[in-house]
Amino acid sequence: MSLQSILDVRHPFFLPLWRRVALVALCGGWALMELVLGNPLWALVFAAIGGWCGYQFFAIFDPKDYQPRDGSD
Repeated sequence: MSLQSILDVRHPFFLPLWRRVALVALCGGWALMELVLGNPLWALVFAAIGGWCGYQFFAIFDPKDYQPRDGSD
């Protein structure tokens, strides 16, 4: 398993809209919680993850990228 496959969010699991929205909201909420608790570094980490997922899931989303590939799970 490569690092690229671990960080790949273009997996069929994320095809339903509610899962994509839930993940972005969870990351945003976690970032807000960390900021309120006084942990700006962790807030930045989770905000960056949420921003990256939001970009991947909504700005450049293409359903064809989320279909099962040959030889993958």
